[in-house]
Amino acid sequence: MASSRRRPPGRRVWPRIRLLLLVAVVAAGGTALYPVWKAAHPDPPELKVRYRTDTPATAAAAKPSFEVFNETEKAVPLSEVTLRYWFTADGAPGPSSYAFNCVNAAFGCSNVAGRVVAMDQATDGADHYLELRFTAGAGSLKPGANSKGIDVQLFRTDHKKLKQSDDRSFDAGMRSYKEAEKVTAYKRGVLAWGEEPDGTEASDEKKAAARGAAPDPLPAPPAGVLFDDFAYQGAKDPALFKHGWLVRTSKGGPGIESTWSADGVTFPTAEGAHADGQVLNLRASTDGTEAGTKQASLGTAASKFRDGTYAARIHFSDEPATGDSGDHVNQTFYTIGGTGSKYSELDNEYMPNGGWGRPGPKLDTVTWFDHKTNDRVYETTNKSLDTWHTVLIRVKDGVVAYWLDGKKVFLSDGKYAPRADMSVNFNHWFIDLPFKGDRAWDMKVDWLYYNTNETLSVKEVQSAVEGFTGKGMNYFDTVRESR
Repeated sequence: MASSRRRPPGRRVWPRIRLLLLVAVVAAGGTALYPVWKAAHPDPPELKVRYRTDTPATAAAAKPSFEVFNETEKAVPLSEVTLRYWFTADGAPGPSSYAFNCVNAAFGCSNVAGRVVAMDQATDGADHYLELRFTAGAGSLKPGANSKGIDVQLFRTDHKKLKQSDDRSFDAGMRSYKEAEKVTAYKRGVLAWGEEPDGTEASDEKKAAARGAAPDPLPAPPAGVLFDDFAYQGAKDPALFKHGWLVRTSKGGPGIESTWSADGVTFPTAEGAHADGQVLNLRASTDGTEAGTKQASLGTAASKFRDGTYAARIHFSDEPATGDSGDHVNQTFYTIGGTGSKYSELDNEYMPNGGWGRPGPKLDTVTWFDHKTNDRVYETTNKSLDTWHTVLIRVKDGVVAYWLDGKKVFLSDGKYAPRADMSVNFNHWFIDLPFKGDRAWDMKVDWLYYNTNETLSVKEVQSAVEGFTGKGMNYFDTVRESR
C-alpha cells in the first residue's frame, strides 16, 4: 500500500533552488562574456564610406572623393551626416591657412558645407581635419543607397603645395572607390564609421557616442540667392567653372582692346578679409604699351539676375601695387545683359585718378538705357575709396538704388531700369595708357551676395553673410534662370 506521507518541504524546495542557482550562474557567465562576444560580433555600421583620389603625395591640392552608403533599413537625411578627412598641416600656423571647395556632388555643391579644424591634441598622421556637412537640400539616402561621388578640394591659402604622405586619410593607392576606415562618418554626432586617430572605432559604442553633441542640422540654402566667398585655387580651378564663373580672355573692350588675361585673376589672402581670409584679386598690369597690357575680369556665365539685392565687399585701390601711380584705371562692379531694346547695364566704376577728362578719385554710379547712343543717367561721388567698402545695388518695381556702406548715393527709375536678365561682373581695366613703365594695380573682392526676393540693407546682408560662413557655407547658388 502506498504511503500517505508527504515529502518534507525542504526536499521539494532544494531542487528549485539548485535550478535557480544554475540559471543565475549561467546568466552571470553570459553577462561577463557578453562584451567579449559583442566585440567579436559588432553590430553592422549604420554608414559606410568609400574614398578615392587621383593626386600624388605632393600636389597643389588634396582631391578626396567620397561615397556615403546608408547601411540601415530606414532613410537617413544627409543633413544628419558628417564626414571628417584627417590630415597633418605642413608647417602652417592654423586652420585659417587652409580652405576647401566642392567641385561636384550629385545633390549639388550648394548643399555642401565645410570647415578646417585644428585638433586639440595632435596624433601621428593628423593634427587637423576637414569636416564636411550637408544641408537639408541634399535630401535623404534610402536604405542601401549611395550618395554617389562627393568631390572636394583641400588646399593651402598661400597656394604652396601640400605634402600628403603623412596625412592619415590620404591613400595614393586608392585610385578607384574603396572602403576607407581612416575617413570617419558621424550620424547625429555619433561615430558611425571608421577609426579616429586616437583609435576610437564606431564599434566602441560608449566612446563613439561620446564624440560630442549632435550639431544642429543645416537648413537648405535660401531659394533665389547666390553667395560666394571666393575660396578657390586660381583661374583654372575646376570649382570656379562648376560654380558658374567665367574668367574673361576674349577680345574686345572696354579699355585697352583685347588685353583680357587669366593671369590677373588670383585668390590670395588679404588683410581685412573675413572668414578664411581669401579674396578674389583682379590685377591690371601694363608697361605702358598695348602689347604689354593685361586687364582682368571675372563674371557669371549665366545672365539670370534682375530684381533684388546685389552686394559685394570690395577693396578699391588709390595706388598701384607696383610701379608709378597716375594711371586712369577703372575698378568696376557691374551687371549687364540684353541687346537692342532690352539692353540693360548697372555700373559702379571707381577711378582713383579720374578719367574721360574728369578728375578723381571718384565713383560713378550709372544706369544705362542705350550704350550706342550713350543714353544713361549717373551720379558721381567725389572722394577716395582706398579701403574696404560694401557696395549695394537694389532693384525693385523699376527703381534702381545704389548704396555705399549703407548710404544711398544714387537713384534711377522710369526707362532707366533693367529690361532684361543680366550677368554679374567684376572688371579692372585701363581707360588709356598715359606713360611708359611697368606698374600693376589690384582690386580685391571679399564676397558676392545676390538675393532675387528681397531688397536688403547693408546690415541685413552682412548678417546673412556671417550666418553662411559661420556654418561653413562658402558657396551656393539657388537662383533660377528665366525661361
